[in-house]
Amino acid sequence: MDVKVSASVVLYKNNYEVCRTIDCLLNSKIEIKIFLVDNSPTNALEELLSSYISLNQVEYIYNNENLGFGAAHNIAIRKALALSNYHLVVNPDIFFGEDVIKRLYYYMESNIEIGSIMPKILYPDNSTQYVAKLIPSPIDLFGRRFLPKVFLKNRNRRFQLEMSGYDKIFEAPYLSGCFMFLRNQALEKVGLFDERFFMYPEDIDLTRRIHKYYKTICYPLVSVYHEHGKGSYKSFKMLWIHSINMIKYFNKWGWVFDTERRHINKKILKQFR
Repeated sequence: MDVKVSASVVLYKNNYEVCRTIDCLLNSKIEIKIFLVDNSPTNALEELLSSYISLNQVEYIYNNENLGFGAAHNIAIRKALALSNYHLVVNPDIFFGEDVIKRLYYYMESNIEIGSIMPKILYPDNSTQYVAKLIPSPIDLFGRRFLPKVFLKNRNRRFQLEMSGYDKIFEAPYLSGCFMFLRNQALEKVGLFDERFFMYPEDIDLTRRIHKYYKTICYPLVSVYHEHGKGSYKSFKMLWIHSINMIKYFNKWGWVFDTERRHINKKILKQFR
């Protein structure tokens, strides 16, 4: 193995903000290889990122088309499996301190039963993003998007595992794709992102598959910041993409009848009693 950790950032018509994310990765106190996978319609970002691309630690991959979130990350992950034991999937609107990746790395090294881990995710104002969740049912995803929040307040708190306080280590079968620290051995066992999903439910699907064989952990002893644009709340096009891909997800795993979902969620909730 040449590096301890590899990382991939999928790009799409980004601005200078992505430089902050790349700087955070490069400044981490650990050996790292970074893949920048560009889904933009042109390779204009290559000029913006030229100072990074010139580094041995960084590889720029231009796709000439928008392959989607999971498919683009898979390009990097396939390369990473031969380089490292751990791979970090990270959004271009994330920033964090220099010790975050190192601490996650050593915690994974000490706990071989963990297949995926996520730090505490914060908004820039330091409030918590509740993005370690139960496996969703259709009402958890479509209901919270289209029904008044007051109708689902208690259910949503349960779905987002808010009872954990997000102040201690706990297990969750759905970890956000904005920052996924993955054991490559787990990926080799369960497979990579399902490329049928253009974007949105690929993190639910992958965490769920890893959870069958490994622990999937929220580790709030370290934290990262996420701008979190909520694109599907601002754009009808993104809402349509979100909805279509969630339909594909429930077609794969089951809508009302999903025995595995019920069993896993029941087990997860027991840790908070």
